[in-house]
Amino acid sequence: MAMGADTTTAFGIDSSWGWPIGGALGGAIAAAAFGLVMWLMDPEILAVAIPAIYGLEPVGVVGWTIHVAHGVVLGLLFGFLVTREPILGIVATSTETEALSRTGIALRVVGAGFVFGLAVWAILPLLVLPVWLEALGVEAAADFPATAVESMIGHLLFGTVLGLVFAVTIDFRDRPARSPFEE
Repeated sequence: MAMGADTTTAFGIDSSWGWPIGGALGGAIAAAAFGLVMWLMDPEILAVAIPAIYGLEPVGVVGWTIHVAHGVVLGLLFGFLVTREPILGIVATSTETEALSRTGIALRVVGAGFVFGLAVWAILPLLVLPVWLEALGVEAAADFPATAVESMIGHLLFGTVLGLVFAVTIDFRDRPARSPFEE
């Protein structure tokens, strides 16, 4: 078998370069899940507010397309981060807590996705979006519910689904998981 070739096992892609596939796929599915919840709560967010962030007119599926594209980019970021040695080492570290030590790496990756979703909510809609909107002078997107509980729940859903899809897609068995806490 060629070095670095993508191969699929019963547990997912076992190549060290499988993370972009898992990240993009997880991000797209997670963004669709989050988008569905948003659309059920307030369809105007996807239809009008998201395109308005970029100064676009609310035409067709522009909001959905932008939302899923955001998810893919964030999924790639998650995949990159969670497969790097320091973070993977933390995720795979044996713990002294019995409940955590019984969980497999897949469940821990789902937990990392949850934390990632919380971080995305804290950074992008709470910090970056207000500055972006003020710089552009976009009024239509000013109603974007960045700090709403629904936004936080949606981002937590995004992160959890992202972590779940990533954990199912990627095979972590061959990954070095040296803990950064050990010498």
